[in-house]
Amino acid sequence: MLHVQNLSISFADEQQWHQVVSKVSFRLERGKTLGIVGESGSGKSVTALAVMRLLPGDGCRIDGGRICFAPLNDQGIDLIDYPEKTMVNIRGRSIAMIFQEPMTSLNPVMRCGEQITESLRQHLGYSRKKAKNKVLELFNEVKLPDPERAFSAYPHQLSGGQKQRVMIAMALSGNPEILIADEPTTALDVTVQKAILELLKSLQRKYQMSLIFISHDLGVVSEVADFVIVMKAGAIVEQGSALKVFNHPRHPYTRGLLACRPPLASRPLHLPVVSEFVNGLQPEIILMSAQQRLQLHKKCYEQSPLLRVENLTVEYASKSSFFSREKAKPFKAVDKVNLEVFPGETLGLVGESGCGKTTLGRAILRLTEPSSGRVWFDDIEINRLSHSALRDMRKRFQIIFQDPYSSLNPRITAGESILEPLLVHRLGNTSRVRRNKMLELLERVGLQPDHHQRYPHQFSGGQRQRICIARALAVNPEFIICDESVSALDVSVQAQVLNLLNELKREMGFTYIFISHDLSVVRYMSDRIMVMKKGQIIESGEADTLFNHPSQAYTQQLIEAIPGRELTAGQQSLQQD
Repeated sequence: MLHVQNLSISFADEQQWHQVVSKVSFRLERGKTLGIVGESGSGKSVTALAVMRLLPGDGCRIDGGRICFAPLNDQGIDLIDYPEKTMVNIRGRSIAMIFQEPMTSLNPVMRCGEQITESLRQHLGYSRKKAKNKVLELFNEVKLPDPERAFSAYPHQLSGGQKQRVMIAMALSGNPEILIADEPTTALDVTVQKAILELLKSLQRKYQMSLIFISHDLGVVSEVADFVIVMKAGAIVEQGSALKVFNHPRHPYTRGLLACRPPLASRPLHLPVVSEFVNGLQPEIILMSAQQRLQLHKKCYEQSPLLRVENLTVEYASKSSFFSREKAKPFKAVDKVNLEVFPGETLGLVGESGCGKTTLGRAILRLTEPSSGRVWFDDIEINRLSHSALRDMRKRFQIIFQDPYSSLNPRITAGESILEPLLVHRLGNTSRVRRNKMLELLERVGLQPDHHQRYPHQFSGGQRQRICIARALAVNPEFIICDESVSALDVSVQAQVLNLLNELKREMGFTYIFISHDLSVVRYMSDRIMVMKKGQIIESGEADTLFNHPSQAYTQQLIEAIPGRELTAGQQSLQQD
């Protein structure tokens, strides 16, 4: 269906050209799924954009190779040399693409239905009425809950999973023979992710499409792919059937990607990282025993709680209809939550998007004012503190936000971001002392001292998250809330950040609330887990006990939605090696 031969692509900066894809070759069979995996910057998306001929004209060039597309009943054509006027007819009809971020891929000022009718009218010559009917049919097919509402809605009025379904409907509108899905489930809840994967597989069977599925998550790719290619630094380092690559990886990079995923059946004291495998090391994987874990918990829970939350409620005003005389009932984002966190403990908080996890975390720290309820930190009632007293108290508790890019000021350097809390809380007697503290923190989180002069956009996602961790550590806190702090990171970078958080916990006695929708990561990090649904805690318990024996159907649903369970065999073989 598609044959890419020796594809090489270069990008230019102000001084010279840099090759970002080097002699990439692969085949896509009709009706099959090819998975492309690798870390951010490995060349996955650039390769897909080259197939679509969507690479930018300025500062980008194809150095060589062929992209042979063989549609049904055709001898095949080389897309690289195809005229752009003719390529317009292929793009969207014969080859379609689901882009990584639906919010930025959809036009924010156009209704979702209009964006697809526009494509149908241009490519297939449909009338406005026929195009609308076709769009509603597609919305039904991708299982949007209310097609009519989705048709008239703007992108910001839909959830992440619903926006992704709109993107899938748009890609299917031209009945393509090849569908390219570029990170279509990144940062989605595990349940929504599972639904999207099942939807793609069912649509592929129905329309006999060929599918290219791009992801940095090996677990997700293992759910859908027949064949897999692994990319690193713009080149293919391993390829073969999914069964062979995942169960018997040969290249050190592939072995590293597999090993650094938090395993479901064991708890390593230190997660392996990709660089150890690539550098020819065979990291020793030491597992925590049940007895060791029991002793840690006994020591932890014989203390008095560091944090106590009693009947905490957060309500938001709901908008009533213009014509309605009745006042709309307030929406309860957090509904009478009670919890305790002990010194040195990591309490995991899981649930789907919108369940109230982040709101609860922010309300505990009074970044969001609760409607009712009480919060004690070290027997001090936070709710009753004045603004000046609360400001002083904030030295003792911090938060690491979900998106490191938006939580860093783009106009100040990494060093200035870390120095800011030191200045606000008047820590350090002189500027030299504060500067030395900042440089020490950068090294502590695995960055170089000279990185303090760089701005946020000059760092990778994992490096930006390390800066946020360093900023949180600057005031020597006792308690940190990690709000989805690894959800959008590559598995290799995720392993580095998780290792860092655990090291800081062991060395400095930190206490964490670890918020995530990824139950495998939460299980690895946590001593106890609480499950939230619709603003309430519906289940809690010791992490392994809750994971192995959930009492609630909702918790069981979250566990069953974890992708890549079949990768456990491959991880176990790496541990045995």
